[in-house]
Amino acid sequence: MFGVVLWSDQQDQKAVIWCEDHGDLAFYRRADQSGFVSFDAGDWVEFDLTMERHLRFAHNPKLVEECIFPDLTEAMETSMATEIRSPVHDNPSPETARIIPFSLGQTKRGAQPFQAAKNSA
Repeated sequence: MFGVVLWSDQQDQKAVIWCEDHGDLAFYRRADQSGFVSFDAGDWVEFDLTMERHLRFAHNPKLVEECIFPDLTEAMETSMATEIRSPVHDNPSPETARIIPFSLGQTKRGAQPFQAAKNSA
């Protein structure tokens, strides 16, 4: 699976990743001494995904591109703050997805990341 790092802690060697399927976030924590991949918010990563106790965990992460979405976390926070201040719709539906708009940056290769990943599979 591909995703974007929303948060990372270099000292504790942890990260939170927003997955390309827009499902629940994936959590990463180095479990062995094989080497921690250093992530920063906005990095595009590829990883294996497992479910444990209703949580998603990323394993074997690989950095695809550094800092491709540097403003994503801030855009999500702004969108959520705007949504909280917005009036409630007449017919709110619990099944309605929350769409977080953000513009995809161009990779150094000139392709949009998730499209490039899906087309190469």
